[in-house]
Amino acid sequence: MKIVFATNNAHKLAEVQAVLGDAYELVTPRMCGVEEEIPENQPTLEGNASEKSHYLRARTGLDCFADDTGLEVEALDGAPGVHSALCLRRSRLRGQQPPAAAQLEGEANRRARFRTVISLLVGDEEHLFEGVVEGRIVERESGAEGFGYDPLFVPDGCDRTFAEMSPDEKNAVSHRGRAVRKLAAFLRARGEK
Repeated sequence: MKIVFATNNAHKLAEVQAVLGDAYELVTPRMCGVEEEIPENQPTLEGNASEKSHYLRARTGLDCFADDTGLEVEALDGAPGVHSALCLRRSRLRGQQPPAAAQLEGEANRRARFRTVISLLVGDEEHLFEGVVEGRIVERESGAEGFGYDPLFVPDGCDRTFAEMSPDEKNAVSHRGRAVRKLAAFLRARGEK
């Protein structure tokens, strides 16, 4: 089954394809002729995921899904949250340490969670799936795998950052992996009807 996934990020595409398996062929927006940046103007992860999937559906007419992910840091009252990617991009452009790490300097409470929300548009219906992983922010980036905040986040029950894990290890415990497994289970059940 072909389905459009609202990303052109090769790392994210590979992560999701690994979880979905061979039963699904992921198609990117570029493959469908959508070259422009897909808008993310909503104040919540759910809102952004929904906005992106509806945008893609309007331009392609195809079944599609989109996700939005946020790092929610306890000591920062849930920030950067929905603004995680933007904050990280800005800090990288300035050659600065990621904000979640810089703002926690000297802070004892380093608890955080990653949360992913997926909006699936299939037929005329929208379905939302959420994946959450609890953990903590480390003081220094570690590891070369993954992307985004992966070098800073250690999930509960682990002693390595996401960036120190193989893609399979990360997918087994990650927020995105959990949300995608829910999506895959829904698609399989729908296909069996």
